[in-house]
This record gives sequence, C-alpha cells and structure tokens, in this order.
Amino acid sequence: MRKHVIRFGLVLLVLIAGLAFYLTRPDRAQLSENAVTGRTPRLTQVRDQWFPTVRVADPIGWRDGQAPTAPAGLQVQPFAKGLDHPRWLYRLANGDVLVAESNSPPREGGGVTGWFMRLFMKRAGAGTPSANRITLLRDADGDGVAEARSVFLTGLNSPSGMVVVGDALYVANTDALVRYPFRTGQTRITAAPEKIVDLPGGGNHWARNVVADPDGRSLYVSVGSASNIAENGLEIEKNRAAIWQVDPAKKTFRIYATGLRNANGMAFEPRSKDLWTVVNERDMLGSDMPPDYLTKVEFGGNYGWPWHYWGGYIDDRVQPQRPDLRQYVARPDYALGAHVAPLGLAFTADMRLGERFGNGAVIGLHGSWNRVPPSGYKVVYVPFAANGFPAANAKPVDLLTGFLTTDGKQVHGRPVAVIADRTGALLVADDVGNTIWWVSQPLAAR
Repeated sequence: MRKHVIRFGLVLLVLIAGLAFYLTRPDRAQLSENAVTGRTPRLTQVRDQWFPTVRVADPIGWRDGQAPTAPAGLQVQPFAKGLDHPRWLYRLANGDVLVAESNSPPREGGGVTGWFMRLFMKRAGAGTPSANRITLLRDADGDGVAEARSVFLTGLNSPSGMVVVGDALYVANTDALVRYPFRTGQTRITAAPEKIVDLPGGGNHWARNVVADPDGRSLYVSVGSASNIAENGLEIEKNRAAIWQVDPAKKTFRIYATGLRNANGMAFEPRSKDLWTVVNERDMLGSDMPPDYLTKVEFGGNYGWPWHYWGGYIDDRVQPQRPDLRQYVARPDYALGAHVAPLGLAFTADMRLGERFGNGAVIGLHGSWNRVPPSGYKVVYVPFAANGFPAANAKPVDLLTGFLTTDGKQVHGRPVAVIADRTGALLVADDVGNTIWWVSQPLAAR
C-alpha cells in the first residue's frame, strides 16, 4: 500500500512539474509592444492556447528616495505614501483628493483564466484583503505633498469609481452604485448609503467605475465581464461587459454600450464632450494578441465581446458562433498594446504638463500578467487632433516609467488611476507601491 502511495505521489509531482513547465514555457512576443499600438496596429495570427502564459513580476515596492521616471521637462515626487492598495482617485471642487483604497473581493469562478489569475496574481499584490475605504488627502499649499489625511468613508465593498453631482457623492462598489449626502470641505462622511442600483458582482473584473455626463443628469457605470470569453455561459454575463447609463433620480439604468470585456477608466473628451473608455481585451491568444484599446463609446455600440475583437476578428473558441453580429461590431479607435491592462484615463485639458502633453489622453497601464516580455507598467500619453480623436499615425508617448525593473522580473509599483490635481499636475495611483505620485513641471516653467 505504501509503495502505491509513493508511486502515486511521484506521478502527481511529475504531472505538476509538467504543468508548471507548460505554463511558464517561453511564449515570447514576436512583435514589439509598440507595434500593436495606434489607429492601425499590426495584428498577427493568434496562438491557440488552452492555458495562459504566466509572467508575473514580483512586487518589491519603492525604497526611500526611489521614484518612477518622468520625461525631460517634468519632475515626479510622492504626493502621499503608506496607503493600502490605492486604486482610484477623484478631485473635489476645493482641490481635496479622494483615494479609493480597495482590492478584489474573494472571487470564485471566472473560468480557466480566473483560476490562474487567483493562483498567480497574489505575487503581484492582488491577494491582500480590501481596505474598503476612501481616504481624503489635502495639499493646501499646492507643493505636491498632501500634508493632511483623513478617513473619509468606510463600510464599503471593494469600491472604485467616485463622482460628485450636486450635493451627493456617488461611489461604485463592486456590487452596487450608492449615494451619500456631501458638502464641499467636509473630511468625513458618517451617513448611511442610499442604494441607486445593484451591480452584478462575482467572477473576474471586480472594479466598477462611475462618471457623470457634463449636465449631471446621467451617470455612466462600467461593469466588466465575469470571465475571459464567456466560458462559463452567457447567463452569468447578463448586463456585464458593458457600460450602463444610470438615471440617479429614478434609480433606473439602461445598457449604453456592450461587448466591452473590461472597460474601466472613462472620461469625456473636453472639446466634443464624447464619452471615451479604455478596455482590457481577452487572454490566452498569445503574447501579441489582441490589443487592449482606447475608444469613443457610441450609444448602442457593440464592441464584439465575446465573439469578436478589434472590429470583427473572430474568436473561434467561443461557441456557438454569432456570425450575424459581425457586421455590427464597432472597431475601437486606438490600440494600446497587447495585455498592457489599461485602467486609468484622463484628458489633459486640466493639466499643465507643457506643450508636448497639451491635448490628449493620459492612460495608466497596470501591466501584463501573461505576456513575455511584460508589457504596460507605465503611464502613457496619446496625442489627440483638433477633431477630438487620436492624431493620425500617433503612437503612445511614455509619460511615467520605471515601475518595472529592467530585467522584467520585479516591479516597484503598478499605475492605476490618473487625474489632474488643482495645480494642473498629474496624480497617479500606484496600487502595488502604495503611493500617489505627483508629476509636474518645475516651478520655473509653470
């Protein structure tokens, strides 16, 4: 009996070693990260994979004196340190900054990709419990250092997006959009939340964002898919992979756009007032495919998920197929690279970063967990033209780098939300480095 147990154990170890080798085998990108970007990215043949390639950089944080790297003409410094997984940012009318300190709730399901993400993403700082709070930071003298900090709101459930409309603060928890009474200048909310709408939770893609349209009558809420490509069935994907339009007065919603696997950052382009978003595309098609993207969101638009990507390319893994939908799939406006994980989005109208970064979008690329070599792990700028769309032939411009070590094996931090502070500087939430970074022009150049 003992021999059988030992033999079984040896066989099991061999199988585990074989699986580990398969999962960590070289699936090196054939294209540079930059090749799969822009309005006309280079698309290649997909690689048929049953399991994702896993390449997660080990988090090492920032030592005293270390910081990301800003381009020439800009400087970077910590705005606030010692936070607990800061994910999202919102600037109040008086210049105070709200920080959602948040992480994924306990997750089950999510298919093969979800299982591997839960297994490996702990290495990237995603396995720690959620603080479930919003913290207020105040930089009264505008020197780029928050000298005051207070716990603003607690009792939340993996919160992310925040927006103030009138005398109300709306918070997007992972399972509900809620509202609190609010007045400018207060440093803590103790009132009970008022639920506006329930949001579907569970599975992958837990973070919900919320923005208000320019007239404040509607709220837009992003709800990511529960899985990679609906491998657990479409029933659990009801009202997911979508952006909702919410009427806060009536507490009702309608689906504004669909087929967006995991839209997160949303912002209104300042000239056209059109809604734009950044989207995390599907996994397990190789290191080069498909591109994550930035796109204008059309009402009634279908962006393809799960059957199609990048304007009509067919994902053969999704069964049954829906060829009847292909002609209606909208092509995204701008590719950001494969597996770069775009989360934060802000336009530069309120920023003072110099002429080079004067008219465009700033995007926080959280970074890949399944690409060789790694991609993302930086903040980029996408130049826009006067017509309110990315400039022709424009490529993303690095705005904040140095989060990833040069060998790609370790990571100091991972950028998420990006916003302008009251001085026109850029604030970047770093959820692995537990820091908010302040990027600005030197004082003499402002």
